[in-house]
Amino acid sequence: MTQSQVGPRTTAEDAGTGSRPPAGRSWLDRYFHISDRGSTVAREVRGGITTFMAMCYIILLNPVILSVPDATGAHLDAGQLTTATAFAAAVTTLAMGVLGNVPLALAAGLSVSAVVAFQVAPEMTWANAMAMCVIYGGVIILLVVTGLRELIMSSIPLAMKHAITMGIGLFVCLIGLVQAGFVTSMDGPGGVAGEKPVQLGVHDQLTGWPVLCFSVTVLLIFMLQVRRVPGAILIGIVGGTVLAAAVHQLTGMSKKDWGGLNAPEISGSVVSAPDFGLFGDVSFNGMADVGGITVGVIVFTLVLAGFFDAMGTIIGIGQQADLVEKDGRMPGLSKALAIDGAGGVVGGVAGASGQTVFVESTAGVGDGARTGFASVVTGLGFTLCLFFTPLAQVIPTQVAAAALVVIGSMMMSNAKHIDWNDPATSIPVFLTTVLMPFTYSITAGIAAGVIAYVAIKAVQGRWREPGWLMWLLALVFLVYFSLGPIEGWLGVK
Repeated sequence: MTQSQVGPRTTAEDAGTGSRPPAGRSWLDRYFHISDRGSTVAREVRGGITTFMAMCYIILLNPVILSVPDATGAHLDAGQLTTATAFAAAVTTLAMGVLGNVPLALAAGLSVSAVVAFQVAPEMTWANAMAMCVIYGGVIILLVVTGLRELIMSSIPLAMKHAITMGIGLFVCLIGLVQAGFVTSMDGPGGVAGEKPVQLGVHDQLTGWPVLCFSVTVLLIFMLQVRRVPGAILIGIVGGTVLAAAVHQLTGMSKKDWGGLNAPEISGSVVSAPDFGLFGDVSFNGMADVGGITVGVIVFTLVLAGFFDAMGTIIGIGQQADLVEKDGRMPGLSKALAIDGAGGVVGGVAGASGQTVFVESTAGVGDGARTGFASVVTGLGFTLCLFFTPLAQVIPTQVAAAALVVIGSMMMSNAKHIDWNDPATSIPVFLTTVLMPFTYSITAGIAAGVIAYVAIKAVQGRWREPGWLMWLLALVFLVYFSLGPIEGWLGVK
């Protein structure tokens, strides 16, 4: 086993265990290189379960996002959407684990689903909208096959890759705080005139048992980490769920009090039969009716949303899992990128919208996951949800959100690699890092950082240094930021 195959930490000794991998390893260990990456089967299982707990909310949230009517006024069936969401997540995550051998889990991307629901569906039928997902997935696969996607990732400077990791850390932390209700938005754009756009809890006060359960879970995980307890995140989530269940029973709370998605209770049967009614409901007929320009803009938007969100997440998680070499390259990257691209096709065919790498994978990595076996465990969790969907609702969103805050703090450690005294480095890093959480978009953060990087190099007279690909990316991102005016100029709805 060479270093290029498994990354910089190739032995258990390198990982701090003090001994080399055992000679008589199991086929599971050999296939997934578990010992080679300084991990154990138990740690991978634990990490896979933690990732599933952190992202199983998507099974319930994605159907809510895709509940809007299409251009004909038709709605998708909620039960069929739930099945499609769990099925597509299971297939793509299992593929990432078995074929890609990286601890990355996939599910319906929220940014992609939002574009599909609020930009694509109003222009065409749902069958056409899912066909658009297939198209954008095909485009990304083509970029992977030609080597362009990996070339783009390799062209990004190492400091920017650290910035992406930090930005994602702040982003997932903010997601966790918002999901828990610890941070909320004010009414209207920017809040009431002259006031702040976000606030602590409700009216600058933390109220309600769910926020308390979140806070206790965060503190519990941090305390366990300080004591170096293995599986701190998983133990914290389980402990938080037990606390939430006790509070739920003692106070007589309703599901609505927990935000209407996940609540620590099971009502009715725990078994549910999957409904694959949306599978294969894809149609390319009639798409030309909305106009070639509109279709082109939609594909461009979907590709950007899926491409750079996944790219940033893969870079960030790869560094967090020590799978990235000193030069910033990640071994086996092409397979991971190909599977992520195929997620668009799988999600479209399944009827769940495009699948992409989930930033919540950081939760499992933070709990020790280093190989694809953790993704297999996560994928099996989604598979079980096809038949036991009610069980996925037992972990309150507020409890699962605690893991994201903890992981955010861990990912910020990359700041030590940045030369903050060099403005040519620190300014693009700063913009990349802060704009991800402030805009709620990984793509926007990467875009601002790339544009700033090439612009600063140009004004320094070092315009050749970024390379032609970074300049091309900067141009693409300028178009991305100008999509609104461009659509108006082209007459796109």
